[in-house]
Amino acid sequence: MVDTPLPNLARLRRFVADVAGLFDAGHDDAALVEQAAPLVSALVAVDDWLPPAYAVPDPERYRQYLLHCDGAERFSVVSFVWGPGQATPIHDHRVWGVVGVLRGAELVDSFVRNIDGTLRAQGEPQRLERGAIDRFGPALGDIHRVANAHDDRVSISIHLYGANIGAVERATYDGAGRPKRFISGYANAELPNLWDRSAA
Repeated sequence: MVDTPLPNLARLRRFVADVAGLFDAGHDDAALVEQAAPLVSALVAVDDWLPPAYAVPDPERYRQYLLHCDGAERFSVVSFVWGPGQATPIHDHRVWGVVGVLRGAELVDSFVRNIDGTLRAQGEPQRLERGAIDRFGPALGDIHRVANAHDDRVSISIHLYGANIGAVERATYDGAGRPKRFISGYANAELPNLWDRSAA
């Protein structure tokens, strides 16, 4: 029997503490995004910390696992697990976010509104390889569609949001730009225990 190494939860714990420190310092949203981006980049640069239970794909649709939510719901950390070829609908967030690709790769199609309310693609799709990060939000551009860039393997990205994203009322959009309300929730009912330091 091969022993599976335990995830390095200390790395995720430090990330959560560092992000909380940014909020405690009273930064505005623009500064939070800029200062959180290198923290997300450092987190996804090393793949030794994500517990296996939060990396399990679903054969039907992508999964969104909550890894941590700040006690005051100022921010949340989520792992998105994409099965081969899976994609989101066009959607918004209504809060800022920073995403880093931990495994595999993603394709991001960004959209902007026309004056008549319809949506149009904003440039070519962006391919995010392992280690790449992306930023979005109301002040940066908030409507996109994301897909696993691979048809034959799982991709995983780590998302930092400026709210408890699973409880935020948001919208998906059809091709004409008509919104449909949704609240995403999360795929998991339990969180990884970041705070038990007894093993160390």
